[in-house]
Amino acid sequence: MKEKEIKTFYREYSNPAEMDESERMLIESASEAAGKAYAPYSHFMVGAAILLDDGTIVKGANVENAAFPSGSCAERTALSYAVSNYPDRWAVAIAITALSKGIMTSEPVPPCGNCRQMLLEEEQRIGKPVKVILAGTERIYVMQSSESLMPLHFNKTNLNL
Repeated sequence: MKEKEIKTFYREYSNPAEMDESERMLIESASEAAGKAYAPYSHFMVGAAILLDDGTIVKGANVENAAFPSGSCAERTALSYAVSNYPDRWAVAIAITALSKGIMTSEPVPPCGNCRQMLLEEEQRIGKPVKVILAGTERIYVMQSSESLMPLHFNKTNLNL
């Protein structure tokens, strides 16, 4: 038997003023998107904003459905829109925020496993890392790659594709 360790590295900011302007703008865009979420069941509104390589920002919000789990996460909504409508562009970064009772959560909210896998496959598709920014009012986490969110993930190699 072997024991191994997996480490995740990220930057933590306590104030958006410590970040560069493009990251702050992406967080603001994600917050705007969260405000447009359709969450009549959970009242937990999530927004995602993706910065494309040409400076375009694509937004997505969660959309719930009474036939659980038929809804769509904000991250998957934004990523699907970006891939469908900007096939020659690629994601540089994604910011994710959440609102509870209309107020941004104090802690950052990470994406679900399905969204993490989609972000990883986007990195594999474009051959470049996608920076992940998870923002709450108390702290902001910035990872240089979505792989930091899920180091043991499905990929072409372990699926024998």
